Amino acid sequence: MSDDCCHKKAGEVSKLRKQQSRVLWTVLLINAVMFVVELGAGIRSASLSLTGDSLDMLGDALVYGSSLLVINQGRKAQARSALLKGSIMFLSAVAVFARASYQLFAQTMPEVRAMSAVGLIALFANLLCLFLLTRHRNDNINMSSVWLCSRNDIIANTSVLGAAFFVFLTNSLLPDLVVGLLLTVVFVKSASKVVSQSWRELQQA
Repeated sequence: MSDDCCHKKAGEVSKLRKQQSRVLWTVLLINAVMFVVELGAGIRSASLSLTGDSLDMLGDALVYGSSLLVINQGRKAQARSALLKGSIMFLSAVAVFARASYQLFAQTMPEVRAMSAVGLIALFANLLCLFLLTRHRNDNINMSSVWLCSRNDIIANTSVLGAAFFVFLTNSLLPDLVVGLLLTVVFVKSASKVVSQSWRELQQA
């Protein structure tokens, strides 16, 4: 009876990990494609918020890749992966801040149409990712941290669309700069949360 129970439990764990793996591969591909799309559009349209969001997409693709590597491993490996994710979020914040400094110096007006169109596409892509990840958000620290990354993407996409609207309304680059800098704050706060959680896991492992 005990052996049957253990065998059934092992089968359930294996099935869960396969489901997690499929979801992670799907969201990885979505984010990798959107990174290329947003980065190209951000550079062409001189939009800091789009460029910042594209770096977030790249960071998420790397996050999902690292999550796939540790999906069949123990808590310690998953905590190390989460620590890497937090570091990537922090580096994204630094990159966006550097771009903001350049943008302020160059005084280049972003192109509203490109910001709006690509921002909408990115929003739909990230809503799909969030939907796919939500059912696994409480599975473990690995899936919890990737869900948090995806939730941040929705905030970032909404901010990009808001920036586009206010750039159009004011004919000023300031809304784009403000949103880009606010994204750095979101990245830093999320990075701090993920790093602290993963550090606690490493201490307990």
